Amino acid sequence: MVDDCNGSKPSTSRRITSLPGLLLKPATEVRILRHTPVAHSVRFNQILVTGPPGAGKSTFIRHLGGWPEEGYIDLTQRGWWRAETLALRPREIHLGLPFVGCPQAMALFDDAWLCHSKTLLLDLARIQLPAPKRHLLAVDWLGRFVFEFMLPPPERIYADRCIRAREGTHPVDERIDLEQIRTQVAIYCAVFALFHRHGMQVYVRQRIKDRPLRLCDPPIGNQDAPA
Repeated sequence: MVDDCNGSKPSTSRRITSLPGLLLKPATEVRILRHTPVAHSVRFNQILVTGPPGAGKSTFIRHLGGWPEEGYIDLTQRGWWRAETLALRPREIHLGLPFVGCPQAMALFDDAWLCHSKTLLLDLARIQLPAPKRHLLAVDWLGRFVFEFMLPPPERIYADRCIRAREGTHPVDERIDLEQIRTQVAIYCAVFALFHRHGMQVYVRQRIKDRPLRLCDPPIGNQDAPA
């Protein structure tokens, strides 16, 4: 975990057990946006919030005063970054993800994924990514959005969803499995790392008031990505 933004010097990089495969470090320069620490370069209308069910996405959007309706993008579709659903920001966004042997993308709350989560493997090679800006008049798709990945520890998500299930507000809470939640968090970690390596603006946070975290590895970029 990281300390709340209180003017103290951010700590060094660390591995967080609940976020497999990620070596993270707090953003070094932050500012307060709607009572929330964000990276200094982040603008209000760039923010897209994503993460597994029960991670706190809707709460984060309400805290920011963002667009109240949820959106969905299929990451296997060429040009998903041009989708109208991304025009209204800040906004909560669900990701349609590819899995080996499955022709259609799935969200992690779809029955097809929930029923076969123990055997489905994420197919990162099928995820489409925008090209870097190549000339002055081109759209900078890599810089247009800032993806905030809400990734609390799976045990916290489990506890929060159990509370939410008693209210009966979300059908996905009819069956709650801690191991399944751990798998969902791991999948979002993999997508976060892919976005980062490609040069997209991405941050992780485990609590709304935490200083946002970034991967320590420098982004590589992909000159062959579709425009």
